[in-house]
Amino acid sequence: MVPGGFNQHESMEFFGSKIPYAPLSERSDIQSFETNPLQYNLEITGTVLVKLWISSSALDTDFTAKLLDIYPANQDYPNGYSLNLTDGIFRCKFHQSWKEETLLSPDGVYPITISLPPTSNVFNKDHRIRIDISSSNFPRFDINPNTGENPVKSRHKVIAVNTIHHSVLYPSHLIVPIIDRNI
Repeated sequence: MVPGGFNQHESMEFFGSKIPYAPLSERSDIQSFETNPLQYNLEITGTVLVKLWISSSALDTDFTAKLLDIYPANQDYPNGYSLNLTDGIFRCKFHQSWKEETLLSPDGVYPITISLPPTSNVFNKDHRIRIDISSSNFPRFDINPNTGENPVKSRHKVIAVNTIHHSVLYPSHLIVPIIDRNI
């Protein structure tokens, strides 16, 4: 896997990509949340927190999050450019404690926090901020078999049907460290 930021668009260089090489945000297993074009430059510096209320049909599953800077269309990239800045993962069997595993219940709704490693970026005017949420980010992170078993020892996998709740009762949201350059 090549390190660094790159356009979040399928291509022949990336494992699992298929013609017609669509933007990752169009995949059915990725949920994207995107701002309108920014009216001014905005700096984010520090740790981004993605606070989600989730449920799953599986005993264990992962939720991943990517922070992206969405460039508007230009001469070099007529469809724009989706630059990944930082990403993280949360293994749900650790939703209560990092020391003790607790499997999920199919009728449960659980709060989780995906802490993205610190980053610093100025999102320029007319750019957009996007968060992509998925249950996998392979090959960056290992695949979760969704069984609650050790991924290395598990002999079978199950498909997880995951839900992100967002309502007054389940206020999924994003916390970003905005830097005021006018101070």
